[in-house]
Amino acid sequence: MTISDADQAWLSAVVANHGRHATRLLQILRDVQDHFRHIPRPVMQLLAEQLGVPLAQVQGVTEFYSFLSTQPQGRYHLQLSDSISDHMLGSRALGTYLCDKLGVADGETRADGRVSFAYTSCSGLCDQGPAGLVNGWWLPKLDRSRIDRISALVEADVPLSQWPQDLFSARDNVRRPGLLLSNPVASGSALKWSLMRGLASTLDEVDKSGLRGRGGAGFQTSWKWRFCFEGPEETAVCPVEKGERMERYVVCNADEGEPGTFKDRVLLNSHAHQVFEGMTLCAGIVGAKQGFLYLRGEYLALRAKLEAVLAERRRLNLLGVGILGREGFDFDIEIHMGAGAYICGEESALIESLEGKRGTPRNRPPYPVTHGYLGRPTVVNNVETFVAAAAIALKGGVWFASHGTEKSKGSKILSICGDCARPGIYEYDFGVSIAQILKDCGAANTFGVQVGGPSGVFIGEQEFERRLGFEDLATGGSFMIFDKTRDVLEIVRNFTHFFAHESCGFCTPCRVGTSLLRNAMDKLCAGHGAAGDLVEIGNLGQFVRAASHCGLGQTAANPLLATLERFPELYQSRLKSISFEPGFDLDGELSTARRMTGRDDAHAHLEQESV
Repeated sequence: MTISDADQAWLSAVVANHGRHATRLLQILRDVQDHFRHIPRPVMQLLAEQLGVPLAQVQGVTEFYSFLSTQPQGRYHLQLSDSISDHMLGSRALGTYLCDKLGVADGETRADGRVSFAYTSCSGLCDQGPAGLVNGWWLPKLDRSRIDRISALVEADVPLSQWPQDLFSARDNVRRPGLLLSNPVASGSALKWSLMRGLASTLDEVDKSGLRGRGGAGFQTSWKWRFCFEGPEETAVCPVEKGERMERYVVCNADEGEPGTFKDRVLLNSHAHQVFEGMTLCAGIVGAKQGFLYLRGEYLALRAKLEAVLAERRRLNLLGVGILGREGFDFDIEIHMGAGAYICGEESALIESLEGKRGTPRNRPPYPVTHGYLGRPTVVNNVETFVAAAAIALKGGVWFASHGTEKSKGSKILSICGDCARPGIYEYDFGVSIAQILKDCGAANTFGVQVGGPSGVFIGEQEFERRLGFEDLATGGSFMIFDKTRDVLEIVRNFTHFFAHESCGFCTPCRVGTSLLRNAMDKLCAGHGAAGDLVEIGNLGQFVRAASHCGLGQTAANPLLATLERFPELYQSRLKSISFEPGFDLDGELSTARRMTGRDDAHAHLEQESV
């Protein structure tokens, strides 16, 4: 492909609009993807020259993110969620119907270039599945009648802007508001009160509240903010003049890529002011001038609304220079779009992505609070944490700490989906039992619950009296319910495919280990498992957990190990009465060679025996 003069001029304008900063590489590539429907090789070369980075970096970033493609996609790029919650609603059969209807194969672009189709890990609409995306925009509640309508629009070449809005309409589905959702913070109120009280006193209130990060790890929020405020003031990466203070940054992690999690989507849709209020409070406390909202690529539909909220806050002097008339209190927020990489939910991988790189997790220590974005001290908290911080700043730490348990203060917002009558958003004080949650959402005949998404833990009905909290069942918010009609091995198989697909490839234990676990589950589910396979799966799972570089690899085997421990009889019932069977067909591997040589005689085949 050659690049026309007009396209070169367009590209130069895009690069200039992004300030010619290499840190903006991913954002520029997203613009290129939208313009060309892929990332052409000549464009990569031009970008490398204009940004002053190696071509290998541009190519590496392009190939890392699943929403970027080196091969042309259709003018209508359709994606269907491959999450287990969508599988349970018949998404695979629906995908086959869609492909047949449009005459396009999975993972390919139709010959006329109009439409392409692919599966994606999760759309963030697990309560409204089967769900998908078209050119990045949500398509909830898909069924055959909706597929028929979409197909007709595609074949008629109707611009996306003219499609009926009901096809894109996603609901919040807040079923049970609690401590935070029932007490929203009015725009500016927490900031005004904090400035009157004093920002140092506000940090004390956050400390009194016992607020811990709501992303799942549960690090004490006040400690993180205090560590960022305190230093360091000079590093080898960032030397500063004597007397100067090193720049700080505040980052909101809105890359909730864990299948089964969608609470941040709802908070950003209906409580964006409170999210940005919490970020601004944090900035005032740590001394940051710049903030970023890292928005997952699947949430493109929220971007325009979020930009409008930011514009309104600037108009109200809640962002910008001299916030609320306080000299020196300068802070603004920029939205940075992800591009389909689950690993970027890990805070150091997210920072790498912010810097225009592949989302590869960093070695730690040092930690982001001292060596984060561009080597400077950086606070990274998730959406729910900033929402809670704004409420605490207004209502006080004691108010928040009076809810929950001794080690888990306040409330937790859950994204509930799967086999229940009322999927959606539920907020509970920490300490609630799993049994109570199941009752409230209308779950019946429940076999098990995956708490915390695929990286969490699968519990059976004998554990439903366990409690939600950091001292028992910690979670980032995903709560997936499975009744007794479900095949546990197929659930685990879906999760192992997810982790193998989303591995960043940095370390061998995760890159190779997740693929081996995926292959092993495929073998078991296909009815070819043997007793020796279960031993090997257990050993491999423990190795992946212990030896992987970051949290993705360390938790990738959790679903398999948890269900193997709790339900060994389900695995054993699927085994063949042999000690070992190869995981692949030796003779089948030679089929290509037979076709090339034109041979199909007995000597061109291999036999393998089970032992």
